[in-house]
Amino acid sequence: MHLCWTLALMMMVLVCVTEQQVNYRRPTRVGVTCCKEVSRGRIPPEVKLIGYRHQNALSPCVDAIVFYTEKDKYCSDPTARWIQFRMKGLNEIED
Repeated sequence: MHLCWTLALMMMVLVCVTEQQVNYRRPTRVGVTCCKEVSRGRIPPEVKLIGYRHQNALSPCVDAIVFYTEKDKYCSDPTARWIQFRMKGLNEIED
């Protein structure tokens, strides 16, 4: 009889623990996609840019002008002298 009570108690504990795990929700992982470094090098004139946006420095991201093409993005140093020239005529992309 003692064995039955012990088994019943163990089953109840197992059910309670399992129920707790069913209700547990893992936190959603948010990936960081930003420029973590920039280039001072010029983007070649033959590269067709479609827009740009300014990225503020908020760790791990750095201050950057992000130029976009149809398929790629270029992380550029906002203090580089050629930046203003390449921004002319491009639309600023909003997040």
